[in-house]
Amino acid sequence: MTVRVLIADDQQLVRAGFQLILSAHDDIEVVGEAATGLEAVEEAFAVQPDVVLMDIRMPGIDGIEATRRIVARGPRSIRVVILTTYDLDEFVYDALQAGASGFLLKDVPPEQLAAGIRMVSTGDALLAPSVTRRLIEQFTAPRAAPLSPPGMDRLSPREQEVLLLLARGWSNQEIADQLVVGETTVKTHVTRILGKLGLRDRVQAVVLAYESGIVIAGWKKP
Repeated sequence: MTVRVLIADDQQLVRAGFQLILSAHDDIEVVGEAATGLEAVEEAFAVQPDVVLMDIRMPGIDGIEATRRIVARGPRSIRVVILTTYDLDEFVYDALQAGASGFLLKDVPPEQLAAGIRMVSTGDALLAPSVTRRLIEQFTAPRAAPLSPPGMDRLSPREQEVLLLLARGWSNQEIADQLVVGETTVKTHVTRILGKLGLRDRVQAVVLAYESGIVIAGWKKP
């Protein structure tokens, strides 16, 4: 299966660099480029890629607003990965709230870039557990107000337990070890949680859990 990618960045050299890197992989195809946020939205609707590599800072509407429009009006199959210069860019959390499935540093090694694109295309979140914790703890506490997410009462006790561990940044294997179940079982629980809560991926589940007060910022895994 070929993963179709749209590259959105206002710098031509950056777009060319990513294009060169991705062209070396037979299972990844760059199907479009965009130099502004508006172009990114229009191109995403036109070519319907599997993954959009989206720079945050672009002329016109920025990458956050472009992500929000793509997620809101485009096919649910389109995943947006934010490109950033710093691992805790001040706008990354806003981008995740807008519906992005994760983020990559612009200086990511070539193989990690390709692996990240493949990961996101299958519906996984492109955030390592340690990055998830640092990111959420950095931005959620001062911004988010407690809320009662619709669908939370539909989760079974085990699904609530999995959501709690997921929000704390645990991997599927760590959750499986903690609950003494198979990793496949955990993946099934995660899929059901996302469906019941109307979420796109694990990142949105983490954000929702912190915003709703299920997990408190500052928690650290023993």
